[in-house]
Amino acid sequence: MQRMSTKMKMKMKMKMMGKWMLTRHSSSVPSVLCVPSGMWHYTLPPQPCSSSHDSFCSESLDFKTLDDAISRFNGMLRMHPPPSTDDFAQLLTSITEMKHYSVVISLSPRMDSFGIPPNVETLNILINSFCHLKRVNFGFSVLAKILKHGHQPNTATFNHLIRGLCAEGKIDEAIRSFDKRGWEGFQPDEVTYETLMEWLYKKGPNWALFPMSCTILKGETRGFNLVAFSTIIDSLWNDAQLTKALNFLREMITTRGISPTIITGNSMIHTPCNLCEWKHVAMLINEIVHRKPDPDVVTFSILVNALCKEGNITEAHEVVNKMIQRGMEPDLVTYNVLMDGYCSQSEIDGALKVFNFMVHKGCVPDECSYNILIYGYCKIQCIDKAMHLFEEMCLQVNPNIVTYNTIIHGLCRDGELEAARDLFSSLSSKGLQPNVQTYKILIQELCNRCLFDEANKLLMEMDGNGCSPDQCTYNMILQALSQNNETFRGLQHLEEMLARGFLLLIQQL
Repeated sequence: MQRMSTKMKMKMKMKMMGKWMLTRHSSSVPSVLCVPSGMWHYTLPPQPCSSSHDSFCSESLDFKTLDDAISRFNGMLRMHPPPSTDDFAQLLTSITEMKHYSVVISLSPRMDSFGIPPNVETLNILINSFCHLKRVNFGFSVLAKILKHGHQPNTATFNHLIRGLCAEGKIDEAIRSFDKRGWEGFQPDEVTYETLMEWLYKKGPNWALFPMSCTILKGETRGFNLVAFSTIIDSLWNDAQLTKALNFLREMITTRGISPTIITGNSMIHTPCNLCEWKHVAMLINEIVHRKPDPDVVTFSILVNALCKEGNITEAHEVVNKMIQRGMEPDLVTYNVLMDGYCSQSEIDGALKVFNFMVHKGCVPDECSYNILIYGYCKIQCIDKAMHLFEEMCLQVNPNIVTYNTIIHGLCRDGELEAARDLFSSLSSKGLQPNVQTYKILIQELCNRCLFDEANKLLMEMDGNGCSPDQCTYNMILQALSQNNETFRGLQHLEEMLARGFLLLIQQL
């Protein structure tokens, strides 16, 4: 009977503990771990478990739910002897990976109450949780507890705190804290640098702090890597701080011995090329070539593309020739970019020479190659040659919707509306769906011929084919109606535009 009574008592105790308890953090918990207002702490019933530490270690800590993790935590607290602090750290890490940071904060003081001694890892997890909840001040309180227990904070400790400061917008404080004189013995690693650079530059460049960050990066601290380096350079380029970017590049190569890889170098070259800052491009290439590695095909293709966009076709072709002289074979992208440059300047003969040379060198043209040449012929209104090339293309590669749009537009410009209609009607049989551009080309030509009923029919057809008219489509129709005194039709389309939310366009009209 005595044994049965004990069992009954245990069952009643387990039943009472089986209820969820949501209680405010007790004032008996050390102030350094006081839970901020609004954070609750959870307790769950302990699960039956072996008192053997070995049996715990053999069990997985890969929890599917938060309830499972908390249940395991309660069971661990009642093991005799209890698992090690490292085991608790594993469990708390699993909960942080679920992003339940407030739960981690509520469980930590329970370890103290059961006599589980904290170590740097468990306290780092606690700091990390506070920082994710943007309570970095509590994180610094935990840092004080680490020191009070005679532990030595490690790099992870300070990385969490730096990220926490950055997350709260205290970038300047994070940089000042980064100074080794502030935290004696702190050795930053790659994570430290990447965190600082991300918040300094990727989250919106703060150029007022640029000199301070440069001073830090030129110091004796270790861990600054190519990722952090590239983050700053890219941000400088994107913000058009070209001279500053080049100076920073030279300083970092000289003081840190960090040289960009060819991938990083290509990324650096891309922005000044787009801005047509050829002086900076030349200086940057000289830096890359001088420091190694040599420019690759991508480097030269970026240059060719930028020069072609600027209309400097002769210079672009010279770059390709230099590639070949260096024993570097241009790829399909390089040839296509150069052909497009020639066609954009209506120099179809130059584009054809590049095409023929490319084929001679064994580089197989793709649909983009043919599309460029077809566009070039249509641009100079040589629709017959464009159609001949189109027929040749069909024997080599499958034309895409861009090909058909180009030819339909060329036919319309050449006054061949019926041929354009026929080609448009044949798209579905070829497994192609007309896009907004296809409709706009035909609608424009119909409006030019005052065939407004047919243009309106195509406009209505667009929605049924899953490509709604854009602002430009409506604007095009309205202008044509206005020029032909079709006021009533124009008002109908204005109402339709209003219903579609094209308010800005209406105001512009």
